[in-house]
Amino acid sequence: MKPVRTTSSLNPRDFCEDVVRRAEPLVIKGLVSDWDIVRSGAGFSDRLRHHATDRPVQVFVGAPDMAGRFFYADDLKGFNFERRQMPLSALLDRLEAGGDDYIYAGAIPVPSHLPGLLAHLPMPLLDTASERLTSLWLGNRTRTAAHWDLASNLACVVRGRRRFTLFPPDQVANLYVGPLEHTLAGQPVSLVDFANPDLDAHPRFAGALEQALVVDLDPGDVLYIPSLWWHHVESLDDIGALVNFWWRDAPDYMLTPMFSLYHALLTIRDLPPAERQAWRAFFDHYIFQTDGDPMAHLPLEARGLLAPMTPDIEARIKALLLRPLSR
Repeated sequence: MKPVRTTSSLNPRDFCEDVVRRAEPLVIKGLVSDWDIVRSGAGFSDRLRHHATDRPVQVFVGAPDMAGRFFYADDLKGFNFERRQMPLSALLDRLEAGGDDYIYAGAIPVPSHLPGLLAHLPMPLLDTASERLTSLWLGNRTRTAAHWDLASNLACVVRGRRRFTLFPPDQVANLYVGPLEHTLAGQPVSLVDFANPDLDAHPRFAGALEQALVVDLDPGDVLYIPSLWWHHVESLDDIGALVNFWWRDAPDYMLTPMFSLYHALLTIRDLPPAERQAWRAFFDHYIFQTDGDPMAHLPLEARGLLAPMTPDIEARIKALLLRPLSR
């Protein structure tokens, strides 16, 4: 596996115009080392308690024999952990007490659960006016199966060390992904156990490893994860914490492309192979625009639904979709 490209300094302009445009992972060493919760050391939990509300968080709890890997049950119908609700302060108490079980809480919304902390988490690489989602991830020596996120991500390690293993989106066929809709926490995950890969059951995973990037992050380090990049995350210490910023570089009207994938299950997947390939050409032309603007030969007023998006065109497209789906 290859290392993730790393820099020790980065300004917002270069981040937006170079790093985000390249859509490749990048580590910025020590970017958030001056955050209060990073510098707090042994006082880390007390700093979080100071800002925490009483709102419960969803916590995954697993027995010692699951070795920190939150995953499916053997039949892929259930899971190897329990979901519980507890206040953040109770979760911190559990982590500080130690023990043999594994405990993990992901995507805790900072604005609602730690509102006072938000002002102490400046992210110099993002425009302060841009919409973002700021979350806290907290647990002990846990492993999160490889998955992708729709949003772009700045993952900031604030306590303990974390290991990320990343794969470009085109490795989807080599990662043996589980069900799309029955998931551990919302996103489809790789079924490969990264600590003990079974290459008899998952032989193409060897090809994924040839494209993998890996990095160990210390508190204060930040990892940029582009949209749709697969990432497997391992917390290497008894208490690990990460703050992340999610954002999308897309127009406000856009929904998740997963809806297009689901829709294609009804409209494209089971067509005869030749017809399916013909539709690939149409998508390449109209959607991916591999030959440039497909409507460039028409005046703007004659482009119909393929004209630049407006509220009227958005409403007409939704109406066209809803009619057959509501039968």
